Amino acid sequence: MFNVIIMKKKPKLRIMVAGDFHGNKKAVEKLAEKSVKYKVDVVIITGDVTAFDIDRKGMIGPFLEKGKKVLFIGGNHDSKETIEEIEKEYKIPNLQKYAVTINDVGFFGAGGGNIGINYVSDNEMFKAMKNGFNYVKNAKTKIMVTHVHPKGSLIEKFSFPGSEAVTKAIYELKPDIEVCGHIHELEGAVEVMGNTKIVCVGSSGKIIDID
Repeated sequence: MFNVIIMKKKPKLRIMVAGDFHGNKKAVEKLAEKSVKYKVDVVIITGDVTAFDIDRKGMIGPFLEKGKKVLFIGGNHDSKETIEEIEKEYKIPNLQKYAVTINDVGFFGAGGGNIGINYVSDNEMFKAMKNGFNYVKNAKTKIMVTHVHPKGSLIEKFSFPGSEAVTKAIYELKPDIEVCGHIHELEGAVEVMGNTKIVCVGSSGKIIDID
């Protein structure tokens, strides 16, 4: 379900978070329209842009055509070659390699998963998150973006094994918000681990206002 909270006062930053498109162009086009309707500042894509590298076209362009800033990570269905092609073609930051600060909100993260064609080990994943965090640690609000969910979370309890690296990053790096995808059935689930709010998103998208 697409959730929107309209505030009387414009937030410092309004972000739309979505992922697990798996080549669904209609879902992307609808989200691009909503990004304009709800005056979204930044679109965050949490991976699985494709279905095992099929149908990459049309997954990013609609957002850029609407003038939106886009940040992304790859999912476990997106090969490293496809992720590099997306970076080069659209010239958008891959948060596994780059950290970004916008309006004192710092974004960092790691893509891939513990299964699939884009397998990323826990060591590699944590290294990417820690490195990105170092560039945004002074931001007022820090948002960590991953494809896979944390190990030990309620999301894991009702789905599949999560990532130890994501859990380690939550407790050691202490981001304000952690957004993940991967588990379609639990899209929209929200929980708290430590001091971090965990938000699971999917192809319907979710808007988050940062004050």
